[in-house]
Amino acid sequence: MAPVPAMSDKAKVMATYSAAADHFDGLPFWHEFGGRTVRRLQLPAGARVLDLCCGTGASALPAARAVGPSGSVLGVDLTPALVAQAAATARAAGLDQARFEVGDVETLTFAPASFDAVLSVFGWFFLADMALMLRRAWDWVAPGGQLALTVWSGETLAPGEAIFWAAVEREDATLDHISPADRLSTSAALTTLFADAGVAAPAITVEHWRMPLASPAAFWPVILGTSNRGVLESLPPAAQARVRASVDAELERRGVTGLDMTALVAVARRDPPPGW
Repeated sequence: MAPVPAMSDKAKVMATYSAAADHFDGLPFWHEFGGRTVRRLQLPAGARVLDLCCGTGASALPAARAVGPSGSVLGVDLTPALVAQAAATARAAGLDQARFEVGDVETLTFAPASFDAVLSVFGWFFLADMALMLRRAWDWVAPGGQLALTVWSGETLAPGEAIFWAAVEREDATLDHISPADRLSTSAALTTLFADAGVAAPAITVEHWRMPLASPAAFWPVILGTSNRGVLESLPPAAQARVRASVDAELERRGVTGLDMTALVAVARRDPPPGW
């Protein structure tokens, strides 16, 4: 994905996604991969679920549907604007079993075995100490429960994002193109993270998806609803206009009708004790 502010500067991260909140929830890839992650867990009715870095509920809401009224889902995210959207969607859908809170996931505390599933979709790479937080989250998983992380792999929003960045760099080559998502963009990096955290080795699945793109104009909500927005809006208005025109022309020239993306889903299961 596009670059975001330094992981330690939570205020900047919050500002980035607060600005993107008006388009964020309308982007289908959050919901596509959030739903896929939840389906992979096969959550039973009555399960207790914790969703860390929950955004607008792209994984928490399908989890709430899966666990039903007898279950519970708690979603936590740093950005109030995203949490407010998640809570509003849950209320409108009658999903009383879903609850959302604004908070820094790195400061959360729960008793051991508080949840049957802990998950995080496209959020873990923002954390300052990913292994320490994973170790803590693993302690919250009950016997027989699961911990799942979904991260971006190498192919994300292709070819649109690369076209966008080429146009941006023609305007200002000093803008940083390093993404926190690169910290966990391979199966090897995920495997190492789980080992460093002392968590059971995960099963890792590669998930591909192609987002339809009806026209070049349909690409811009992708920019405005992600951290790319901050990059675009850091340019002067005239430069922004040139970037938009250049990207539209290149998408049209190539006949781009979709954006390809790949995610990795890592799931670890906590074995129940003998005789459990």
